[in-house]
Amino acid sequence: MKLRLLAAALAATVVLPLGIANAADLEVTHWWTSGGEAAAVAELAKAFDATGNKWVDGAIAGSGGTARPIMVSRITGGDPMAATQFNHGRQAEELVQSGLMRDLTDIATKENWKDIIKPSSLLDSCTIDGKIYCAPVNIHSWQWLWLSNAAFKTAGVEVPKNWDEFVAAAPALEKAGIVPLAVGGQPWQSAGAFDVLMVAIAGKDTFNKVFGDKDEAVAAGPEIAKVFKAADDARKMSKGSNVQDWNQATNLVITGKAGGQIMGDWAQGEFQLAGQKAGTDYTCLPGLGVNEIISTGGDAFYFPLLKDEEKSKAQEVLALTLLNPATQVAFNLKKGSLPVRGDVDLAAANDCMKKGLEILAKGNVIQGTDQLLSADSQKQKEDLFSEFFASSMTPEDAQKRFADIIASAD
Repeated sequence: MKLRLLAAALAATVVLPLGIANAADLEVTHWWTSGGEAAAVAELAKAFDATGNKWVDGAIAGSGGTARPIMVSRITGGDPMAATQFNHGRQAEELVQSGLMRDLTDIATKENWKDIIKPSSLLDSCTIDGKIYCAPVNIHSWQWLWLSNAAFKTAGVEVPKNWDEFVAAAPALEKAGIVPLAVGGQPWQSAGAFDVLMVAIAGKDTFNKVFGDKDEAVAAGPEIAKVFKAADDARKMSKGSNVQDWNQATNLVITGKAGGQIMGDWAQGEFQLAGQKAGTDYTCLPGLGVNEIISTGGDAFYFPLLKDEEKSKAQEVLALTLLNPATQVAFNLKKGSLPVRGDVDLAAANDCMKKGLEILAKGNVIQGTDQLLSADSQKQKEDLFSEFFASSMTPEDAQKRFADIIASAD
């Protein structure tokens, strides 16, 4: 994907083809509550407010695992918000199939979303039975290892260049009183770390066979056994993290209390907010420095069906605002994510974001597990790895349970 700079993007006023006769207040729910995330979502609110409507912020703390059931309950219970965040993938599938979500196909066709949204898998994830039900806003990739340069200096060892070097440096970090690997207590964090280890160690083909083809034999085989060995190393290295939220774990890296963190590129927003500079204060290793591949997951907004005509019209304006070039640039610079439009660039991107853009341009991508697994299967996986990281479960027992989940996954 060739990205070109829209030089005036940041200065541009949001110009939308759909006019509005009356302004409307729209409640928008999401789980972006960390400092960096709040700064990013403020850009979306500012852009929408500039259309004459008003963004009514409905932030729900606790990340997606906490927020999604609340969002779903409100929609199915007859108290829908005007728009809501979900991850790219199948999280809203049952809501769409129940006829509770708005069809955006006409807007998407008029605005040529199929031509401007790259990669095409993002819009594919919004498409059910040939109709488009969501507006993608970013590309978030999980496959990153974030390292504190100060922590390794304190420990007297070089900043690692890959996962094996990181594991080898763990004893020196521990001797210096530094937690080698920060992992928060929420289930999605440990499950996500395992997914990252899988594509780094076992490779893209194995990842796709397990999560795409639902191949139980591969999940139970020797390549995945190597991944569980690495997960066991990660579990040992994370002892002493003692934090719950992902951004608290990121803060341990920012403050040099932890050597590193496996986390998606949304962590960049926290480093930026803390005034830290990529390459100077922290180091980023896409694919754990082993296999430079990124996933094309991320966030999209869905629009529940509303009875209020004015709010319904304002939903259309919001959908257009989210995909506006200026909005895409302003939001993604703050979020640490990549734009979904193939015709914008981030001139102010830091070194880590540029690495992500280069990997994306080369096509070294995989779909995220939210795109490949149902919400139920994803939840089973999260429960397994939450237990694994919090207990003394053997890697062999964990792999057997993992294979069983894959065997019944949909």
